[in-house]
Amino acid sequence: MFPNPFPNRPANRPPVHPPFNPPFNPPLTPPGAPGRNDAPRTPPPDYVPARARASRAVDPGAISGCLNSFMYVWLTNGQAFWMFPTFVGRRSISGFRWSRFGWVYTGFDLRLVESFFCAR
Repeated sequence: MFPNPFPNRPANRPPVHPPFNPPFNPPLTPPGAPGRNDAPRTPPPDYVPARARASRAVDPGAISGCLNSFMYVWLTNGQAFWMFPTFVGRRSISGFRWSRFGWVYTGFDLRLVESFFCAR
């Protein structure tokens, strides 16, 4: 039999290791930088805007005025929803889309946007 290397602990008990703490992983995009930011803390407005009031000039410059605010979007495939855009590029838009479960991060091609309405 081998001698007990830990005299204060019985020989039949394994050594106790400290809990595993994974390393801290900072977010990929720092706060305030373009790209994925925090989702809104409130739901979007509870109405669907009239499509006649929507903007049909769908380009990055027009949509960038809606950054970090509620925006209603109509897509060319017939879908329509509230969105909270956090980034607008030359060809794409990303941000948070409202679903029945809350805000979900999403992104899509600007060519899919038929019209939009900024709720400012």
